Amino acid sequence: MTYLKTYTILFILLFIMHTTTLVNVTIFNGEWNGNVLFLSTTLFVTATFYFAIERRANKR
Repeated sequence: MTYLKTYTILFILLFIMHTTTLVNVTIFNGEWNGNVLFLSTTLFVTATFYFAIERRANKR
């Protein structure tokens, strides 16, 4: 089974965050600012926890 490397997952989450912001501004004219902010914050916290778990696992 192949696992994604940490930096690949972080770049994927960053891409999703920027894509949702771009779609919100261009297609929805910023009408979903609250939803996009919530999604971006959730993805950021998820990425931070994932990075911390991976860092702790590799440190040992």
